[in-house]
Amino acid sequence: MDVVVLNLPEVRPTLADVAHAAGVSLATASRVLSGFHQVRPETRRQVEQAVRSLGYVRQRAGRMRGPRRTGLIAVVVCEDGGRLFADPYFSRLLVGINRELTAADHQIVLLTAGKGHAGQSPALRLLRGDHVDGALMVSMLTRHAAALERVGIPVVSVGRPMCADPDRHSYVDVDNRGGAVRAVRHLVAAGRTRIATVAGPQDMTAGLDRLAGYRCALAEFGRDDTGLVMHGDFGQASGEHATLRLLDRRPGVDAIFVASDLMAIGVLRALRRTGRRVPDDVAVIGFDNAPIAGTMGPPLTTIGQPVELLGAQTARELLGHIDGTLTERAGHGTAVTRVGVR
Repeated sequence: MDVVVLNLPEVRPTLADVAHAAGVSLATASRVLSGFHQVRPETRRQVEQAVRSLGYVRQRAGRMRGPRRTGLIAVVVCEDGGRLFADPYFSRLLVGINRELTAADHQIVLLTAGKGHAGQSPALRLLRGDHVDGALMVSMLTRHAAALERVGIPVVSVGRPMCADPDRHSYVDVDNRGGAVRAVRHLVAAGRTRIATVAGPQDMTAGLDRLAGYRCALAEFGRDDTGLVMHGDFGQASGEHATLRLLDRRPGVDAIFVASDLMAIGVLRALRRTGRRVPDDVAVIGFDNAPIAGTMGPPLTTIGQPVELLGAQTARELLGHIDGTLTERAGHGTAVTRVGVR
């Protein structure tokens, strides 16, 4: 077996390290080092002390406001490689990202960080060098967010990051909760009375929000979800296994809201295996409007979300940070809310 050794460059202190050590924002540290006078003396003293203690050497004025240096943008997918290439959501997302970045004369560097020890991930360590001008994070979890605190480059998350304080990070998201509410209302309007869900992973905000929307909609109609909630990992096999467990527990369900279309394909497989007809016996509605949804027999009803637009808007947000027009926007989310039943 061939072994490839990647020698990472020595990591130098960054402006983000200075800001972290001084207990101030990145923008404040930049203002101090740029000579702005509208800074409190105590704040200026803290930043200057951090510069001395870290041995920080400024390479050029205003990393956030300066011209791009490499033309490269890292897209870091915090999933295992198998999931990245198996789930069409990621390819659709990359189409939108690539379209915006190519138009701005930037190129993508695709990296995977996995869900293990994020702080030791070579992908995230590379972000601390001078290799890329910014990073787009996909499926970011709490441990990834913590590791990004000191990378020193603009970072924007696709989807609200899963961390204790998501407002510390810039992100673009769709209305996952609202989409789930619409799905359940659609099923109720169709006369379904025992509506279950195969929810997504609860260590991702999309999984949390879609489950919250399902529960919110049931509450609107005075119903509870006792015994009707199963969990998957957004993959097809998990949808099938979750549905088989659900039917053992609650064989009388007549509708299932599924938090992703890939899981919904697994749900349909489980229903066929147990002799149930769709939609006669059990109605199924997915989420994502993945291309495969229209190829099913019958076609899968799904909540359509603008995945390409989500990728494009996230890329635009990052480019705004890089060229300085959105320097003060860190910690804010931008919503892409065009979701609906299809």
